[in-house]
Amino acid sequence: MDENLTQLGNDVGGWITNNQELIISYAVNLTAALLIILVGSMVIRLATNSLNRLLKARKVDPTIANFATSLIKYALLAFVVIAALGRVGVQTASFVAIVGAAGLAIGLALQGSLSNFAAGVLLIGFRPFKAGDFIEAAGTAGVVESVQIFTTVLKTGDNRIIVVPNSNILGGNIINYSKEERRRIDLVIGVSYDADLQKTKQVLQQIIEQDERILKEPGCTIAVNELGASSVDFIVRPWVNTADFWAVRWDLLEKIKQALDANDIGIPYPQMDVHLIREEKSA
Repeated sequence: MDENLTQLGNDVGGWITNNQELIISYAVNLTAALLIILVGSMVIRLATNSLNRLLKARKVDPTIANFATSLIKYALLAFVVIAALGRVGVQTASFVAIVGAAGLAIGLALQGSLSNFAAGVLLIGFRPFKAGDFIEAAGTAGVVESVQIFTTVLKTGDNRIIVVPNSNILGGNIINYSKEERRRIDLVIGVSYDADLQKTKQVLQQIIEQDERILKEPGCTIAVNELGASSVDFIVRPWVNTADFWAVRWDLLEKIKQALDANDIGIPYPQMDVHLIREEKSA
């Protein structure tokens, strides 16, 4: 057993001695390939970060800036990997052909990812929303943080991060609540049939006029909209700046309730009258 180990050691030592130049060459090439990957990654990181800052400094939309830098980053990484493989002796032409064939097979297997990529390009091109907009899409709502290569990142009002595939967003309705500078608040206020309609309208008008956040143009619509089963329904439709929408809406509901109570204008609610009929039992 010891003789076999000794012979194996001698053989390995002899091979190393006879192939020193080849081993040194491979070691140098491997070290160079690792340095190419390491230095290339650092340069790519610095370049993409600088490009991102430059785009933002020129006031390019953050959504477009992040998407463009992501594409450039992955393209440069692919170039660095190919250069490193070429340094260790891999035939890059054959490698590119193999990668192309593998890419075709992988593309067929990952059609969903490719559709997400294509959807991301279309979202950037048509720009139905931008970073910072509050949108509702793919069954969720939130502020757009970024549009990435395959996904869109949303932040909800309770500070949750939701990552939505781009194809899901593009394949459905997109509601952008931040696109326009002004929004209309739609309220339905039901009052009792015994209420004085003219007085009710005056009370609602006073509340609208006292709130400085409500825009004068276009004007606010206050009118009887429906004679319901248990109430006379008024519509109140003031216009506000988009940033003030929720604050004004909540304040109006509170002030309207207080003003109607102060003026003895009833707000009906669903009621059910139950009549009990007592039957006499026969003797």
